[in-house]
Amino acid sequence: MRILFCSDTFPAASQFLEQRLGPPKDEIVICPGDEILTALDGVDVVIPLMCPIDAAVMDAGRFRLIQQWGAGLEGVDVFAAQQRGIKVANVPATGNNADSVAEHAILLTIALLRNLPAAQANVRAGRLGAPLGRMLASRNVCLYGLGATARAVARRLRAFDVRLLGITRDPHAPKVAEFGLDACYSVIDREACLAQTDVLILCARLSRETQGMMDANALRALRPGAYLVNAARGALIDYDALYSALKSAHLAGAGLDVYWKEPIAPDDPLLALPNVIATPHVAGVTDRSYDEIADAVAANIERFRRREVPLNCSV
Repeated sequence: MRILFCSDTFPAASQFLEQRLGPPKDEIVICPGDEILTALDGVDVVIPLMCPIDAAVMDAGRFRLIQQWGAGLEGVDVFAAQQRGIKVANVPATGNNADSVAEHAILLTIALLRNLPAAQANVRAGRLGAPLGRMLASRNVCLYGLGATARAVARRLRAFDVRLLGITRDPHAPKVAEFGLDACYSVIDREACLAQTDVLILCARLSRETQGMMDANALRALRPGAYLVNAARGALIDYDALYSALKSAHLAGAGLDVYWKEPIAPDDPLLALPNVIATPHVAGVTDRSYDEIADAVAANIERFRRREVPLNCSV
């Protein structure tokens, strides 16, 4: 079969899949995101990565499976796929992927609290004993969205002796007990939680309901001097509201691994702010996470080859 990666970003993904499939059995093709329409000839399976797969793309090819490398399907027109009899599947963000994202969220949190960019600049300038950092211990850390990633973050944060808060649709759901939270709030009552928060870690899925959920009102509700960490999806935050909150120093800093359009432009004004630490969507890009994802993707392609329904199939 011919398998198309719809972007030349996330370069290790195709390498991991090729170890499991690849020649001579299968052909793995990589194309830039703006050349998808010209690369669909003979393609059986499309792997979107971060590229949108809409009705026009579907009509331009004859592929019958859209298999995401990871969990996010917000760029895929699932309804259009259903109308055309195209299967859409993903790999849930559990196991090593959730653990990898959790580790990265904590990395960003500590880097913000210790002002890592200034510390690195001081080393290069020969300056000792600055900047003054802030401890994570005893801080109020809020997990917004209680899924697999939040569970992995919570498990690790207990060792830092923080006070764990949560925001979710149903704070009385049975699963909430698994997180060991000190307090949990509903989305409706989120401002009461945000007012106590020193570090907010976004763990929510992107949907119509959650897009832009961190707007100006939500950011204003955060305790002055709070930090925001986002390794989930960029569109969870209103860009202008975040820029304003950081520029005014209402937010002490933001750690971002995901963006509104990816890759984020190198000259984006947000990246010029001294209180922003940015990484290139690498929270889930680890050896063990990619091993797990590649196994799942390869298994689904084999199921598709045998004309079986792929696992974790949306349509």
